[in-house]
Amino acid sequence: MTNHPVRVLVVAAAILAAGAAAGADDPPGGKSRAPFRSRAVPKERPQSRPGAAAPTPAPAQASGDGALVTRLPEVVRQAPAGPPMEVAPIDRARRPEVNAAAALIDDLIDRASPAAARADDAPLDDALFARRVYLNLGGRIPTAPEMVAFMASKSPRRREELVDAVLASPDWVSHAFNLWADTLRLRDAAQFPVYAWPYLDWVKRSIALNRPYDQWVREMLTADGRPWENPAVGFQLRDLGMPLNYVDHTVRVFLGTQIGCAQCHDHPFDDWKQREFYEIAAFTAGTRAGVEQYRSTRRGGTEPPSRTRLNLRDLSAEYQKLLVGKPKEELPYMGHLFMQHLRANALSIDNGPHDLQLPQDYRADDGRPGDVIDPRVPWGEEPADAGGLDPRARFAAWLTSPDNRPFARTVANRLWKECFGVGIVEPVDDFRAGNPPSHPELLEHLADLIVELGFDTREFVRVVVSTKAWQRRAVSHDPTSATPFPFRAPVLRRMTAEQLWDSILTLIARDIWAYQRPPYEAYALLGGFDLGGEGADLATAIPVFERFQKTLSQHAIDQRLRHGMNYLDVWLARASELPQPSLAGSFLREFGQGDRETIDGRREVATLPQVLTMLHGNHGRAIIDDGSAIMQALLANDPDRAIDVAFIGILARPPDDADRETVTMVLRSAPTALDGFRDVVWALVNTREFLFVQ
Repeated sequence: MTNHPVRVLVVAAAILAAGAAAGADDPPGGKSRAPFRSRAVPKERPQSRPGAAAPTPAPAQASGDGALVTRLPEVVRQAPAGPPMEVAPIDRARRPEVNAAAALIDDLIDRASPAAARADDAPLDDALFARRVYLNLGGRIPTAPEMVAFMASKSPRRREELVDAVLASPDWVSHAFNLWADTLRLRDAAQFPVYAWPYLDWVKRSIALNRPYDQWVREMLTADGRPWENPAVGFQLRDLGMPLNYVDHTVRVFLGTQIGCAQCHDHPFDDWKQREFYEIAAFTAGTRAGVEQYRSTRRGGTEPPSRTRLNLRDLSAEYQKLLVGKPKEELPYMGHLFMQHLRANALSIDNGPHDLQLPQDYRADDGRPGDVIDPRVPWGEEPADAGGLDPRARFAAWLTSPDNRPFARTVANRLWKECFGVGIVEPVDDFRAGNPPSHPELLEHLADLIVELGFDTREFVRVVVSTKAWQRRAVSHDPTSATPFPFRAPVLRRMTAEQLWDSILTLIARDIWAYQRPPYEAYALLGGFDLGGEGADLATAIPVFERFQKTLSQHAIDQRLRHGMNYLDVWLARASELPQPSLAGSFLREFGQGDRETIDGRREVATLPQVLTMLHGNHGRAIIDDGSAIMQALLANDPDRAIDVAFIGILARPPDDADRETVTMVLRSAPTALDGFRDVVWALVNTREFLFVQ
């Protein structure tokens, strides 16, 4: 694929005019302004004249009576009202330091690569570079106006400027959220009776504000309270009732080590001992979550039940009496949902002293069943300033310490894999002696870098994508090969499910941020009823529950999407804003979005149902709907220029002569040029060139 900057500049004015006009009010009267609606496709391509006036834009295809022929929701066809969210600005003054850090990484890669590998290096042209930046940093393809603006820039640093702009945009926030959602197993319905929505928005907000990674991890590990009071508790609530699984998941995600086997016996493939697992678990043994914490008389406890526990018992009984003999239509709420609401109000995280004992089936020589275990870190030392803290806080301080090399290595390796497609350690959560890194010196350098950056993950990615290695043409890689991947270029990859969906949405909607999940502050209304208060009664609880059901419940969110963002049962919102995870059988799940039951559970395998979905799914109808962003851009131009618009808007490059000849034949054989362009758009979206990140 070659670069065509001259042709891009020639059609720039027309494309930008189309982008500005698309979605505007329809013209008065019944006549369509679509220029190529009834015009024949020219046999010879006219010469474009620099400075020629752009054709009159047609914002929407109209029927004979002037009505817009579209089923797309009006909200996605309107221009965005403003920035969808606040995103922390990027420090552009640090660009020289970023480039110097990138050069050091390139030097390490060069020194580890044989001369034959270096001879095959192929840098990206500008068009492919821009497309990769938008996909790998923003999670979507660029729009035609964005491509035109980039290609028209005269700045010698336009590549650096594009990287910085995308990293400081809401697109980066959405893309990074999707990545962490897979790792942290984010679900709207984490576990009964958890209200997890505030936690999900808190994660997204942490990314938007570019909070240091060690800071928000430490906050998740030590948070107390209820989700709408302190959303960070969602991480601990994710494994509600499974304290040992919580330890396993925490170590896997943040330290890259699989220690789950050591719950029951010494690890068969690593050096982990069962006692060491329980020594780590002892740090968080005092963490109590859920309604269980109020049952203080269980397990030999002697404290009387708390007011919260008593109120939960009394209101549950009172509610059951209220239901007796009444038909459902007389009740302004649904029984099981109200009971969940009561339990969710009783749900919180707190921490206190609690001993952890070895299990009754413990058989190792270093302890006996029932022995009390003291908390102990498996390597290194606890930070000196953590001595006066409770065990859970001590564990968090040790885990996130800059001196804890596995913590730095793990996050550096995760981010490196997201950029290059392959980790230096694979799988990314299997650091052990029997699975050494492919490039040890590079891994240690990246761990040093993330520490030097103060665990600024966005700045780390900024350095990595500024390397010459990342800016080369993607290469094929066999993950079963015994030869380590040389990291001279990223791996050729198909878009992830979220990248593909958000790219399709970019072709459909002018405002891809027309819907966002509610901010976590909105859930403060749940505090209007305190189950632990003296005045807790049904007269207070039911109105709060009803407001929640109408505005913030999963049912209310689904209704908002179904009635405001719906196109033939396709909800036109970004993947990060849709319910987490999507339902089984949905577009996102079909293309590999994980079920969020396992860490990093997304799938990348190609399947026949994916092909059928691309060919016949309703998202395809939305793309070629007359009101879609791409069709509006085509309708605003004459047929010849519309060919350029189609290729730049979908493939991020102008058509070459062979492309133009093929499209012209398609248009001549179609009943109308409009029908022909629908076929062209549909075909381009189904090409491998569209589906893969080159």
